[in-house]
Amino acid sequence: MEKESVFLAGASGSMGFEAFKQLWNRKDEQGNRKYNIVLLQRPSKKNKTLFKPYEKKAGITSIEGKGIVENNGFKIVWGDATSYNDVEEACKGIDWVLCPMAFISPAADRNPKMAKAVNTGAIKHIIKAIESQPNGAEHIKFIYVGSVAETGDRLQSIHVGRIGDPMKPSVFDFYATTKIRGERALMESNIKHWASLRQTFIMIPDIMSLQDPIMFHQPLDSFMENNTAEDAGRGLVNALDIPDDSDFWRRAYNMGGGPSCRITFFEFMRITFDMIGLDYHNIMERQWFALRNFHMQYFEDSHVLNDYIHNWNDTLDDYIQRVHDNMPWYMKLVAKLCKKVKPFKNLVENQTYKRLKKMAERPDGTLGWYNNRNDMRISAFFGSYKAFENIPDWDVDMPQMDPEPKWHRLDHGYDESKDQLAVNDLREAAEFRGGTLLSTEWSGDLYETLHWKCAFGHEFDAKPYTVIKAGIWCPECLAPPWNYDEIAKKNKFFAQIWYPNHSKDENNFYPEDCYKDIEGLSD
Repeated sequence: MEKESVFLAGASGSMGFEAFKQLWNRKDEQGNRKYNIVLLQRPSKKNKTLFKPYEKKAGITSIEGKGIVENNGFKIVWGDATSYNDVEEACKGIDWVLCPMAFISPAADRNPKMAKAVNTGAIKHIIKAIESQPNGAEHIKFIYVGSVAETGDRLQSIHVGRIGDPMKPSVFDFYATTKIRGERALMESNIKHWASLRQTFIMIPDIMSLQDPIMFHQPLDSFMENNTAEDAGRGLVNALDIPDDSDFWRRAYNMGGGPSCRITFFEFMRITFDMIGLDYHNIMERQWFALRNFHMQYFEDSHVLNDYIHNWNDTLDDYIQRVHDNMPWYMKLVAKLCKKVKPFKNLVENQTYKRLKKMAERPDGTLGWYNNRNDMRISAFFGSYKAFENIPDWDVDMPQMDPEPKWHRLDHGYDESKDQLAVNDLREAAEFRGGTLLSTEWSGDLYETLHWKCAFGHEFDAKPYTVIKAGIWCPECLAPPWNYDEIAKKNKFFAQIWYPNHSKDENNFYPEDCYKDIEGLSD
């Protein structure tokens, strides 16, 4: 039997590289590598160094810059996913696409043009390359990795989400909005075997790399169902075992680590700093943390994906142990001294406070927004300057931190108990979204393209699955710009996730160029 070929896009990322290692180590009954592997990687020094050992194992002579190298079932296209020609080359003769590729925040929020090129444009390139091959749309399977960021902030009492809930990329989150567009392109394509895995926050052992002003964008009372890179990568590769006739295909899934990986952001942060011997009270101000407009949630339905790809393995305790094991010796020494020598701890906490405050004062930091009177960002993340100023100190009127507070399920606007929907169900769903189903007839096929109109008069084509099962409504209303206050007034479906932490009196509009204040900002 001929080996199947797998194109792994985004193989140098945290999830992607774990998937690559899993893929590389999969063996057939004879002990040989089970799959031919194709990568498309930018020819950066980092990527060249990362994959050089594998080139050597495959008998490949490394090259400088762009080009194609191939031997013993391993092929690397050293190029750029934003180039259709490079994508087309990577897709030649493949059977699968595994795609954790993404241009993520905070870089995406500083460079929306690149975010669009990678997260949307490159996905469309892959779809086009698949559909252009003989029988490609029928034969080639595409596993897309989406993001929890697509549904935006989900604070209490809507902190538990499921597939089909409304899309609400947070204001200024160009990563999320470009990921939705990439996902929608796949759902509306002619590809017969696809799935979208909306990945949660991936916990990586290098905790120091997580320290960026974006850490202050997240509310302390965010509820997180995280994942480890190992579980994410293994789960992605396990999708290769799913047969063609499985009901897995043509569906979106929430990908999280399950109940054992649930935690509030406050508790996650506290544990992280405690590992290096620091008390959060002494190294940062509560006021630096946003009150809304980030993302994360618990998943009501992440078990559905786990039933197919068996990705649940690691727990939060496993992650904490991994952080400790990967901590450099000098960090372990600092942690030990902080816990035993109080003057040393005071010194480290004082210096850490100064460093974190400087980070928060950056143009993309919450304190920087306040100091520079950045009206749009203060409005989006805090509601008002007064709300920012009224945030008390630690331990005073803290938000509810019960790990399992009460929640309610969102209404999707149709009778979900039905085994087979009728055209009237689609009409009801459209009306619940403030719109209309313009098509007068429907065969009952969730993947038949129909014609719709939103509350603002935009007409668009979409499959019922995309609209009612995946939660993606009008593509023209999809941010940017962000006009959520107006949308919520006309769209009951969307209002469910907007008004829990926004007033009906708000009237904000965030234009497409709202990122200009941090454009090109370096790390």
